[in-house]
Amino acid sequence: MSAQRKDAVDAIIDQWAAVRPDLDTRAMEVFGRIYRLSRTMGDRAEKAYAPYGISRGEFDVLATLRRAGEPYALSPRQLSSTLMLTTGGMTGRLDKLERAALLRRSPDPHDRRGLQVTLTEKGLTVVDEAVGAGLAAQTQVLSTLDDEQADQLADLLRELLAGTQGSQQH
Repeated sequence: MSAQRKDAVDAIIDQWAAVRPDLDTRAMEVFGRIYRLSRTMGDRAEKAYAPYGISRGEFDVLATLRRAGEPYALSPRQLSSTLMLTTGGMTGRLDKLERAALLRRSPDPHDRRGLQVTLTEKGLTVVDEAVGAGLAAQTQVLSTLDDEQADQLADLLRELLAGTQGSQQH
């Protein structure tokens, strides 16, 4: 362990070392922290988005439409595949966001059988403000690292993520 202060994952690792000293727990040290960090940051994102009347999942829908660029429109199928949601899960989110007037569903002008989901002006305003609030929460936590450390961590996590995508194809 480095000269950093001990955390809850270190306590778990110490317990495993006491009862199973034969185990190599390096993966548990890394992924235990990633899991805990993900949960903590997910909770902080929920708090950041709450003043805008949206959840993290709803933010994801609005942000996906926003990133699509003008006219901020995608099909429900495109949204589902981008967000890795079932069509049922997507429908629930779209229903709530449409009731809040943050998006609208309309016939797809290019496919008579399809629908198009489009951000409303209100939705555009909400997502632009919410993304700033979410980034502020993330930046606050990331500020515990210097720029070089943050860049290195991003690079390392990119490598780990790429490794998971390669192993899923087998």
